[in-house]
Amino acid sequence: MTPESTVTPESTVTPESTVTAEKVEIYDTTLRDGSQQVGLDLTVADKLQVATVLDGLGVDVIEGGWPGSNPKDAEFFARARDMRWRHATLAAFGATRPPGRSTDDDANLAALLEAQTPIVTLVGKAWTLHVDEALRTSREENLAMVAESVRFIADAGRRVVFDAEHFFDGYAADRGYAMEVLAAAADAGADTLVLCDTNGGTLPDDVTRIVAEIAASSPTRVGVHFHNDAACAVANSVVAVAAGGLHVQGAANGYGERCGNADLFAVIAGLELKRGHELLPAGRLGALASTARTIAELANLPFESRQPYVGSSAFTTKAGLHASAIARRRDAYSHVDPATVGNQARVLVSELAGRSNVMAKAEELGLDLSGDPDLATTVLDQVKEAEHRGYAFEAADASFELLVRKIAGALPVWFELEGYRVVIERDAAGQDRSEAIVRLLLGAGRVVAVGEGVGPVHALDQALRRALVDLYPALARIRLVDYKVRILDGRAATSAVTRVMLTSADADGEWTTVGVSDDVVTASWEALADGLGYGLLRAGATAVYPAGSPAPQRSTVPLGTRAEPQVSEAV
Repeated sequence: MTPESTVTPESTVTPESTVTAEKVEIYDTTLRDGSQQVGLDLTVADKLQVATVLDGLGVDVIEGGWPGSNPKDAEFFARARDMRWRHATLAAFGATRPPGRSTDDDANLAALLEAQTPIVTLVGKAWTLHVDEALRTSREENLAMVAESVRFIADAGRRVVFDAEHFFDGYAADRGYAMEVLAAAADAGADTLVLCDTNGGTLPDDVTRIVAEIAASSPTRVGVHFHNDAACAVANSVVAVAAGGLHVQGAANGYGERCGNADLFAVIAGLELKRGHELLPAGRLGALASTARTIAELANLPFESRQPYVGSSAFTTKAGLHASAIARRRDAYSHVDPATVGNQARVLVSELAGRSNVMAKAEELGLDLSGDPDLATTVLDQVKEAEHRGYAFEAADASFELLVRKIAGALPVWFELEGYRVVIERDAAGQDRSEAIVRLLLGAGRVVAVGEGVGPVHALDQALRRALVDLYPALARIRLVDYKVRILDGRAATSAVTRVMLTSADADGEWTTVGVSDDVVTASWEALADGLGYGLLRAGATAVYPAGSPAPQRSTVPLGTRAEPQVSEAV
């Protein structure tokens, strides 16, 4: 970038002039624009961890926040100075000076320099509507605000990225003025001119035309920043690069206000795998899926299973016809190899399944059904019958594996239920208290345990663990992480069939089990008991009734009768 660089308002485009050879810069704005998403509230420690994860992935620039706007971001930059960055360069974000002020006495510009980041990103108005109505200043003053602010930061030796806010709307309203704003920033020393679709309503054909025109005429690097209000943010980012854009901004998992920002992970995968760009360091594309999940955990937000490339459903099929083709060719229904982004193909079993689904899913779980074709048919029939009653095995892999093992005679039995009782009380102060009593048969013995908890399911979980933990110490390493209840037929009102999905976890991963009943506690018990049992199976615990042993005789002793002498009480 030289001081003489300009963007002329009346420039034209020719295909030959579009820049394609240079590296496309990946600019992450999760910690600033992404954090504007409703429900996303990162502490300073969270922001530092997210930055570390993004740096490990290999993004080029991490925008840490707006140091002049709040103490949290100021503290982040102060602590980030002591971090060792492997790949990324840190950027601070701020606005141009206010109307009628000098850059020398602008506290926000001073805070940007105090952040001591190599890159400073300045946002300025590019739409006459915002100049006239939001800033309530003259258009000439807005051009001066842009130029003087950019020059102030550039003269301090920082690289300046200029975000032209509402650029695409401004271009549509007054093309000449929008181009003057870019020229003012470029002439003042901006290193990169970022065309922002702040309202998120621009469509790909307009993006292609506008970016190509500007990239062809500008000696200054052109970048883009898209919001997803028209569901085109990722597509717009990809076509913008094809049109000559060399800098793409986005957020992890598409986080951001309203409908979010461009999902940076989908942009990276699309450009690397579909267009041959080298965006991340060699070998780092395979960390994309784990990075997406890690950031979702740090953000304390649910991870979207349908997220392209990195979601757990991104390479998943449940239709029998598809599974049959996949059994012959693993890439038959995948647009890219899942392993390239650190993901994996999955076959689900549901009422839409065929024998191919069952065989493929069982193989995925380490169960070989190829030696007994009738077994797969039996499993399929039982799956379809169960799903007709409300079960959902496509989202409950653990329950499906337990079903297959049971039909194949390969399922150990950890205990036999004699009965349980749940009591819910409310005292005069309005406080609820749940107590559960469970009676189990464990081989020749019987155990009774009592648990208290917040709600009946928690109380049952506590009682069941107390009853079993001495025999199965591995239970101490199994925890519940999610609990979902769905009413399957609201027309039945309070007697409607209820489905419970319960997710458990240990140090090595998570699994989900399902229970169905017209009683929510019964459905919860089924999912809970299967979840703990599956955890014990993963842990390699020895069951009181090993797989293949004669089926235990279920006791008919009703709950509340006097127990025999071998009863063990756990309270």
